[in-house]
Amino acid sequence: MSDPKLDDPKLKDKKAMRLEIKIDDAIAAGTYANLCIVNHSDAEFVLDYVFVQPARRKSKVAGRIIMSPKNAKRMMMVLQKQIQAYEKRFGELEITPMPHMDTSKLEIN
Repeated sequence: MSDPKLDDPKLKDKKAMRLEIKIDDAIAAGTYANLCIVNHSDAEFVLDYVFVQPARRKSKVAGRIIMSPKNAKRMMMVLQKQIQAYEKRFGELEITPMPHMDTSKLEIN
């Protein structure tokens, strides 16, 4: 039995679309972050990625991603799927509680 959604010609065209994505060498190398600060408005989510070094009181935002609320939710869903696949392959990730951080005192300038 076929899925009626897949029989929709508009959806078939979208499924057949091919997207080519290019990436600069500097971006492909990646940037390490161990903290993500998330803020939002009604129109967008802002994710600031930071590398906090031990015993240092100052850090710098290494990257900022701004996205729509719908795309933020899509990202959350795909991350959940990827973490499930990771844990199925490598075992459950043990998460320790995050140290308390008073985000009202964070300054990003």
